[in-house]
Amino acid sequence: MGTDRVARAFIGSFTTAGGRGVTAVAVDEETGALTPLGSSDALVNPSFLVPAEGGAVLYAVGENADGTAAAFDVSGDVPRLLGEPVPVRGAGPTHLALAAGHLVTANYQSGSVTALPVRPDGSLGPAASVLAHHGSGPHPDRQREPHAHQVLADPSGRWVVSVDLGTDSVRVCALDPETGALRLHSETALRPGTGPRHLAFHPAGRHAYVLNELTPTLTVCRWDVERGTLEPLHEEPVVEDGVTTTTYPSEVVVALDGRHAWAANRGHDSIAVLALDATGEKARLVTTVDCGGQWPRDLTLDPSGRRLYAANERSGDVTWFDVDPATGIPARAGSIEAPAASCVVFR
Repeated sequence: MGTDRVARAFIGSFTTAGGRGVTAVAVDEETGALTPLGSSDALVNPSFLVPAEGGAVLYAVGENADGTAAAFDVSGDVPRLLGEPVPVRGAGPTHLALAAGHLVTANYQSGSVTALPVRPDGSLGPAASVLAHHGSGPHPDRQREPHAHQVLADPSGRWVVSVDLGTDSVRVCALDPETGALRLHSETALRPGTGPRHLAFHPAGRHAYVLNELTPTLTVCRWDVERGTLEPLHEEPVVEDGVTTTTYPSEVVVALDGRHAWAANRGHDSIAVLALDATGEKARLVTTVDCGGQWPRDLTLDPSGRRLYAANERSGDVTWFDVDPATGIPARAGSIEAPAASCVVFR
């Protein structure tokens, strides 16, 4: 099978829970169907992945107490380690992003963010800097200390944004492309006890949507790229009134045209559909639909914007949905087995 002529995606999973590690899959662009090609368990618990531009290299975190990150050569059907896994000098990395020539990881257990240089061949160098978060929140078990859960570059590429569940805040950092030094630029406090987990930007680049794990809500924020600051505007629930199931939202994605956003709800096992107004400043819950499995840890929009993919960790599958472009409501279209699935990313 020609690797350059077939659309590809990659599934991350928890190897300690029976997952296959990093799995390469072929994507049928007409139907959205996934076909597994090959897997590598060379890295323990590659729970989150990010592809390099060009698609020949894929990066993964190793979500363990002695956290690591690794590069994979994915030019063939079976992912292959590109150099040895590199310590991130932090515990429990859960997320990663590429920014300013570096791979940046969010280290949940240690509450820190790490920058590792990306070498010309795509492999990783030793950690260049580690920025520790500080603070706590009111939740007695989950917010005793910082817990960096996500890191990403803003749409302009000028800033690195990290979301901290333990401190109820979002931090904006500057990353020096030459030295890899991370410097805290600003910090935005969200409502105490919400436990922010992940953030997604509106395609116009002027708003961001923070999904909260400890309360099932989405916080709409205004993003000022020049100042590098977030301003919370309002919260919107991601489950309907009267839901009694304990819900732990996990991931938020925004439509390519900015008209809708979707959030994955663990516990409730659903995908929330939210309508966004023309400005991007207001979100409204439209409905929720079944996620097709149990415990959707990740939700991904394919590059065409026509399909959503849910990585259902506890039922061990990846389910895909066709999205109605007018209403934003997803309809289940298929699934494949993927034990302990934790994320899906597209090349």
